[in-house]
Amino acid sequence: MEYIYAAMLLHKAGQKVEEASVKKVLEAAGVQVDDGRVKALVASLDGVNIDEAVEKAATVAAPVASAPAEGEAKAEGKKEEKKDSEEDKKKAEEQAATGLGALFG
Repeated sequence: MEYIYAAMLLHKAGQKVEEASVKKVLEAAGVQVDDGRVKALVASLDGVNIDEAVEKAATVAAPVASAPAEGEAKAEGKKEEKKDSEEDKKKAEEQAATGLGALFG
C-alpha cells in the first residue's frame, strides 16, 4: 500500500510518477524498497489518469457510506445511528482503498 501512497503523493504534489521519485519517497518514509514492485507500479500507472481513477473510486464508495438501512435508522437511537454511519464510512473508505490497490497494482 505504501507504494501506491507514494505514487499518489507525487501526483498530488505535481511531480511525475517515475521510478526514481517513488524510490526517494519510500526511502524518506523508511520503507525498504523493492525495485520490482516500484517498476511494476510505474508500469501499471503508465497511461492511467490518476485523478479520474480516484474520482471513480470516490463516487462508487459514496452511495455505500450515505445509504443507511431503513429499519436501522428508525429502530435505533440517534447515538447508534451516528455510530453506524461512522462505521459505514470506514467500510466505504476501506473498499475504496482496496479498489485503488487493484487499479495501481
